[in-house]
Amino acid sequence: MKCAVLGAGAWGAALADRLARNAHDVRLWAYEPDVAQSVNDTHRNRFLAGVEMSPSIVASTEMKDVVGGAQFVVLVAPSHVTRAVAEAAQPYLSRDAIVVVASKGIEQHSLARMTEIAADVFGRSGAVALSGPTFAAEVARNQPTAIVAACTERAPAEQVQQLFHGPAFRVYTQHDVVGVELGGAVKNVMAVATGIAEGLGLGFNARAALITRGLAEMTRLGVALGADPATFAGLAGMGDLVLTCTGQLSRNRSLGVEIGSGKTLDEALVGRDTVAEGVITTRSARELAERAGVDMPIVEAVFSVLFDGQAPRDAIVDLMNRDPRAERDE
Repeated sequence: MKCAVLGAGAWGAALADRLARNAHDVRLWAYEPDVAQSVNDTHRNRFLAGVEMSPSIVASTEMKDVVGGAQFVVLVAPSHVTRAVAEAAQPYLSRDAIVVVASKGIEQHSLARMTEIAADVFGRSGAVALSGPTFAAEVARNQPTAIVAACTERAPAEQVQQLFHGPAFRVYTQHDVVGVELGGAVKNVMAVATGIAEGLGLGFNARAALITRGLAEMTRLGVALGADPATFAGLAGMGDLVLTCTGQLSRNRSLGVEIGSGKTLDEALVGRDTVAEGVITTRSARELAERAGVDMPIVEAVFSVLFDGQAPRDAIVDLMNRDPRAERDE
């Protein structure tokens, strides 16, 4: 199959490599000219340090060369530029191409999920959301990984499953696109929260509480927006949440650790070459919860720390001092 991967960050590079290792014809679009040149000349990508990519991958900064004639188009840009990348690709997208969205986030202002952006820009529904507990470096090093391909239509999800599936990369299909995308987006906010708690030295009890109550918040929001609550017990919910909140490779967790250790948001962002989606998603998730009338106290606490200047320890105290309640929503 001819595949176009749009976005040459760590995750885009890892997915391009996975497709190439499955013997597909892969073109990789990179925003940065030096990244495209490095992939072509040395099969290396500075966003995926220490990994040699498949030599069959051809990288380019020219969208037409990458997207033209592709049977599968994989969007892997950061959430805040996903619309712009999709708009750049739209003129060259084949009518029968299957669109795969591997970006995780909620667009600011519109509060659109990533597949909703694809539907808006490309003028058609049926994009497949690819999400789950994945660190790009581990996927690129062929470490065992399980992921979900979600689509409201069965056939595209199964085609994407076959496209990516391999001995170390197990792909499951799903129909609940809303739940899969919200799980992949909001878990980044929870990872910032658990990182803050870690930076404060609050221990494993606090981490477990934040993960568990974070899952409750994600599920509450998802159900209000039409998702299946069972989705949040799966790979795109609990699986991705646990990985991002505990893994040493998690950008969102490490950002939270720095803030919990005393840095401001601006200080913690200095020198980062990659995007911590949790910062952007905190604003969007908070606004989406308000719109849906859903209570998300952990999201509120992270927002207060990141954008209102509340001291991290005070935010944790406020969470612990909330009125007692039942564990499960009635």
